[in-house]
Amino acid sequence: MTDMLSQQNFERLAYVAFIAFIFSMPLFLDEFGLNRFSKYLVYGMLGIAISLAWGYAGILNLGQGLFFGIGAYAMAFSLKLAASSTAGGKTPIPDFMVVNAEPNAIPELSSITTGSWIWVPFQSQWFGVAMALAVPAILAGLIAYTLGRSRVSGVYVAIITLALVLLVRLIVIDQQQVTSGFNGLTDLAWFNLFGLELDPYAKSTYLIIAFALTIVLLIARWLVSTRAGLVLQGIRDNEVRARYLGYSVVSYQIFFFVVSAMIAGLAGVLYVVAAEFASPTFLDIAFSITMVVWAAVGGRASLLGACIGAIGLNFIGATLSETESLMNAWQLIIGLIFIVVVLWLPRGLAGLASDLADRFVTRADDSKWNRFKSVKHTQSPANR
Repeated sequence: MTDMLSQQNFERLAYVAFIAFIFSMPLFLDEFGLNRFSKYLVYGMLGIAISLAWGYAGILNLGQGLFFGIGAYAMAFSLKLAASSTAGGKTPIPDFMVVNAEPNAIPELSSITTGSWIWVPFQSQWFGVAMALAVPAILAGLIAYTLGRSRVSGVYVAIITLALVLLVRLIVIDQQQVTSGFNGLTDLAWFNLFGLELDPYAKSTYLIIAFALTIVLLIARWLVSTRAGLVLQGIRDNEVRARYLGYSVVSYQIFFFVVSAMIAGLAGVLYVVAAEFASPTFLDIAFSITMVVWAAVGGRASLLGACIGAIGLNFIGATLSETESLMNAWQLIIGLIFIVVVLWLPRGLAGLASDLADRFVTRADDSKWNRFKSVKHTQSPANR
């Protein structure tokens, strides 16, 4: 009975329950509700990314929106071209480029505006997906390598990553002839998945996003349970001891930071598929910090907890913002939830769930032990 009620089995049960929950949503929600909840699932994927970097690698990344934004824009580039006309040339040209065209420019994607050639390979949707994963991975590797070799850690990492996301946001807004600036990218085509066009409001699109989240969650859980994951947690708890034991601290941190960035890039792809737009707001500092809040509330040291925290807070926020009496106070309520969790639940809701599970297992063990003593006492020769 002890084995059946072990902490590990409680965790497995939680994973199964969560996966069953997200796949059951089409039974209860209409098309609009499914589209909204699919975005919550994308936020859950971002919670997993934050948990990997912060909860397991010990790297407080306040610029996770950078990788999410890169993934979103890479996907949006491809989908924008798929929905664009040729404007008299041989290649599709986004409408905003036509407006910002150079005087006497040839109506071709490679030359209509300064820097428009960057869009040329994005005529393939799968190239957009590849770049959404590869660019965040490469950038994250360079950031982690540079910071790791320089022995930069703690709050300094948070400040640097925050500055990077701000820098990229300014570039995106400034290069209006390439990125559409403040306006972002809208009027996108549907993603074509092996002949199946993903209608953002279709049940099939929701199920694909739910499946992607499930795969990411299970792979991340497997990674942190491997020897590399255990070493990483040792590095997080005592980096000096890990170095003394001969572990390559930087290598482990780079690997998991890159995985975290790729998850965020994939989340950006899926968000564009569901929301049909990409915006510089993805690169806002506030959005990146909000991701950290999701993970903190759910439990940064728990992949599932961070995921549920992201989904739950977004659901609560959307519900409160649509309640007339709370329309102007919902952000305050979310802030209070964060303060309460930080002060009284430092390990987040996942930590609370873990403590409750431990108590349940302990009581079950005590009950079993008491029954054993009772039977032993009854069978003793003195009581016959």
